Amino acid sequence: MARKDRRRKATVDARLKARKIILLGDLNYRLVNSCDKTRELLEENEWEALLEKDQLRIEQRAGHVLRGWKEGKISFPPTYKYLPNSDCYAFSTAKHGDKPRTPAWCDRILWRGDGMKQISYSRYESQFSDHRPVHSLFSIKIDDYCDPLRPNTATAADSYSISSASSRVEAEEMLVITRAQSCLSATRF
Repeated sequence: MARKDRRRKATVDARLKARKIILLGDLNYRLVNSCDKTRELLEENEWEALLEKDQLRIEQRAGHVLRGWKEGKISFPPTYKYLPNSDCYAFSTAKHGDKPRTPAWCDRILWRGDGMKQISYSRYESQFSDHRPVHSLFSIKIDDYCDPLRPNTATAADSYSISSASSRVEAEEMLVITRAQSCLSATRF
């Protein structure tokens, strides 16, 4: 096997065996609640009561998804679904074939691995989208490193240890330009 192929395979193997992973994005889990009950709990800022109806948490407790993954305390309002350029939630019921939409925590940051501590977990008040982006700050202990291409050859010169490191992880949904807008601007040139 060529050296470049061995290095690529070792990189893929190392990623698959990663001991520390952060998963972030629009996981698209919703609330199992009526629109009226959701609206009532939102008006009262009852996040804990709403989170009891969160599909992701329900599925995790049942052991169906993301076993062993952790999520920090959610102490912010739902991140989805807002009216465009607004701070108002967009409620819709299933009428005329539309999907029902109620606010939910679709945007999440989860992690797994030892030596990881979440320092903060919150959301930004950006109005670029019908979502509010979430962000988190972690303290992560970095383990000793050995070159995956040279297993069992670790020496003091081959490895290093960092007792702790901090990294800021942010995710924000970017403003999407529709195909029609893109085509319109392309005809100007």
